[in-house]
Amino acid sequence: MKKRALLSVSDKTGIVEFAKALIEQGLEIVSTGGTYKALKENGVEVTEVQSVTGFPECLDGRVKTLHPKIHAGILAMRDNESHMQQVEELGVTLIDVVAVNLYPFKQTILKEGVELAEAIENIDIGGPSMIRAAAKNYKDVAVVVDPADYGKIIDEYKANGGVSAETKFYLAAKVFNHTAHYDALIANYLKDKAGLPKYPETITMTYEKVQDMRYGENPHQAAAFYKEVGDNKGALTDIKQLHGKELSFNNINDTHGALELLKEYDEPTVVACKHSNPCGVASGSDIYEAYCKAYATDPVSIFGGIVVANREIDKRTAEEISKIFLEIVLAPSFSEEAFEILSRKKNIRLLELKNMDKKQPEGAYDVKKVSGGLLIQDCDTKLLDGGLQVVTDRKPTEKEMEDLLFTWKIVKYVKSNGIAIGKDKSSVGMGPGQVNRIWACEQAIDHGQKNINPDITKGAVLASDAFFPFGDCVEAAAKAGITAIIQPGGSIRDKESIDACNKYGIAMVFTGMRHFRH
Repeated sequence: MKKRALLSVSDKTGIVEFAKALIEQGLEIVSTGGTYKALKENGVEVTEVQSVTGFPECLDGRVKTLHPKIHAGILAMRDNESHMQQVEELGVTLIDVVAVNLYPFKQTILKEGVELAEAIENIDIGGPSMIRAAAKNYKDVAVVVDPADYGKIIDEYKANGGVSAETKFYLAAKVFNHTAHYDALIANYLKDKAGLPKYPETITMTYEKVQDMRYGENPHQAAAFYKEVGDNKGALTDIKQLHGKELSFNNINDTHGALELLKEYDEPTVVACKHSNPCGVASGSDIYEAYCKAYATDPVSIFGGIVVANREIDKRTAEEISKIFLEIVLAPSFSEEAFEILSRKKNIRLLELKNMDKKQPEGAYDVKKVSGGLLIQDCDTKLLDGGLQVVTDRKPTEKEMEDLLFTWKIVKYVKSNGIAIGKDKSSVGMGPGQVNRIWACEQAIDHGQKNINPDITKGAVLASDAFFPFGDCVEAAAKAGITAIIQPGGSIRDKESIDACNKYGIAMVFTGMRHFRH
């Protein structure tokens, strides 16, 4: 019985070689449109699909393969006598191999200024129909959507005269993964264009693998890193690794928090991070000063951590960085001298990220996996919502207000309950992830006084990610010499904290916006 392969691909990679190899194995090649032309031009003996269907391609190519002589040839079950009798009566030739990849919808919508009409024209109809049909009938048909699998098919034809059942099933599973991704791209693109609800009754997300991780949070957990489809400039998925061993799950997770905090600052700034919490943040006149200040805030916790900087790492800064062990240094660039210095350390990972100041778009999703489902929310992209409200008798000085806003940015990225203390555009102490706010406050104070010096909190400011339910944090701040506090406000006991601030001459500012980070 004559064997036939149908080839219709938008990605022509390897298709000529694949077609020639199939012919060598005794298969007749049928093709369409651009694929037919490419094969013909390269000397491949090929039959145009309209010669099989007896019906010309029409509607500007919208209708080519949507025909019983194609789909019956794919879907006929070889071990079903009725099917075999019908295809013989109808003059249908069976199709044994289907190689199709779909119209380039993703590439189309990623083009700058693409119009809706062009995107619509790149929604494939016949292609998904053929590969889904072939995948459904995988026991009899080998279907391939990935040029990387051409070799697998040819090798098995050469070795066994056909494709094994195991390989056919593997290829069929890839088809449904492929079409699910393709359909999700279309659905999400049109959802946004049509103004459908952001949180519809059902939601399908699609991502593309960047790389496998060495392991997850712990060595017994497998992990991989995926990216969103779209403009990833300035995102972690756009990093270029210049040096060092493979990135781990924890490397990516911790760097994410540090990078998002760094994006809050415009002036030269360095963020040091450990276990997804900032442990040192400072701005300076240049990146060297910023690094030295950030390091000085907690020279213990920074060891083995992550450093991100929003300016090029120069020679002088690299010399300071090289004095300790760090997992990662991320920056928009490294000078030649800086790279030479840092790359001497084989265990450090040097990462380059252009467009570092680009923030997540409004409406971006924040997703958390929970048992049996997902929690999805808008990303916390705002810092303030409206103006600041001074609620105490004493107003902050200009310098205190500068430090309050600097420290408010930090506490936004400290795990709740979170407290951050800052001074002179530098972090002083952190109190992350405590089960009550006074413990976080006491930890932040103790952190600064022990790691820097006993008097460091005098004249410093304090930021809290959520309101004070009691006056105890103000009492602790006053005892430490803190002179100004920024917090969301909104507690039924706000007056207690305000009265305590007035008692000690502390300025307090309400933001009206909290930043829980769980």
